[in-house]
Amino acid sequence: MYAVIVTGGKQYRVAEGEVVRVEDLGLEPGSEIDFHDVLLVKTDEKTYIGQPRLEGASVKGVIESLGQAEKVLVFKYKKKKQYRRTRGHRQHYADVRIGKINGAG
Repeated sequence: MYAVIVTGGKQYRVAEGEVVRVEDLGLEPGSEIDFHDVLLVKTDEKTYIGQPRLEGASVKGVIESLGQAEKVLVFKYKKKKQYRRTRGHRQHYADVRIGKINGAG
């Protein structure tokens, strides 16, 4: 059984028991979270597809850890003008262990 959820503007295919790295949710490790933006739920017998979201479906998870991704360097320059700018960015993330997938209907 798996589901497709939306969080942080991205879609994730999740299954029970797996760990998914999503954008930071502003919660502490150990706290529970419910994802209500479920697009699809696939069981052994049937596939439920939302248009665009499934009513009554949710995915429960627990935040395991927080962290920062690798640094991404942004380098801007203009040739022959001696203009150079270097900026770095590290995106915050949360590792979420998927618990229960509640299907539609």
